[in-house]
This record gives sequence, C-alpha cells and structure tokens, in this order.
Amino acid sequence: MDHFAGLDVSVKETSIRIVDDAGKIVREVKVASEPEALLAVLALKHRLPSMFGGREYVEAGGLMSYAADYVDLTRRAATYIDKILKGAKPADLPVELASKYLLVINFTTAKALKLDLPWFLEQRADEVIE
Repeated sequence: MDHFAGLDVSVKETSIRIVDDAGKIVREVKVASEPEALLAVLALKHRLPSMFGGREYVEAGGLMSYAADYVDLTRRAATYIDKILKGAKPADLPVELASKYLLVINFTTAKALKLDLPWFLEQRADEVIE
C-alpha cells in the first residue's frame, strides 16, 4: 500500500479500496462493475494528476474531465432521428459537432494530491465534487 495525503490505496484483482488514517473505508469499487475506477484510482495511487474525457472517471476519483455533454448530444440525436423519420435523407443532413462541453473537477482528489488549483477553475467548472 502507498500512503499519501491521509489515504491508503490498495489495488487487488477484483476491487480497489481507499482507506483514511482512521481505518475507515472512503471508497471501495469493484473493477468489473466500474472499470473507469481502475484508471482513476491508479492515477491517484501514483500521485498523477489526471484529465479524462468523461465525468464518470472524475466521480471514480480522477482529478478532472472536459467532455461533451452527453445529455445535450442525446437531445440533438433525437432531432436527427425526427428529421429522418419525416423523410430527410441521412446523407443530406449536416455533420454536427458537440456544442456544449462540461468541466468537472474533483477537489477531494486535488487535496489528496496536494494540488492548489486556481480559484477560477472552480468558478469555470460546471460541476465540482467536494
């Protein structure tokens, strides 16, 4: 086990466990059910700041993510489907890029890594995990 910033991180074949100084389990995840947790917690274990392309990694313990808003993409896909069902040819529809992106920051991970993030990142973030 590696010890840093008041957290012990142990990685086993089937699960990852994060324990605080008091011996209380802070988080335990099953690798098979949450594979994104493996990357996030291994980055934490090796004290690597991590940037991901999906918020699920930040929820699992990664530092931050900047990615397209999947809810917005789903709404826009429904608009495309509606146009196709009304007779539009898919080849005639323009390709669209995502127009809304989300910045998600995990300040608990930042504290564990002893990072002092600039105040404007918290102001700019769409979601902050404390």
